Amino acid sequence: MNIIISNSSDKPIYEQITGQIKNLIMNGQLKEGTPLPSMRTLAKELRISVITTKRAYEDLERDGFITTMVGKGSFVRAADTRLVREERLKEIEALLAKAVSVADTAGIKQGEVEEILHILYTDKE
Repeated sequence: MNIIISNSSDKPIYEQITGQIKNLIMNGQLKEGTPLPSMRTLAKELRISVITTKRAYEDLERDGFITTMVGKGSFVRAADTRLVREERLKEIEALLAKAVSVADTAGIKQGEVEEILHILYTDKE
């Protein structure tokens, strides 16, 4: 598993780990039942605290992406399409919020942004 940590990111390290593992699961690169590295192994590979990897794994389990079995480790759970859709919607909302902020700063009106979005969708077809 290739996880890249950025010390210059605004996001805490555990969120970077969580986000990257979620993306690997949602993109199908990590399949149901795939074992994840132990918390200690991942911490050693990334040169971070075990507490940080523990927090990431706890968040992934809480969000339904992995399951942990005492003495056996953590594994990718079966994909819940509603969960994956909700994660994607959150990602889109964050990107659109940034676009609205940039547009607002530049004095670009909502109609113009909607037109750009419409063009982008039309170009995909």
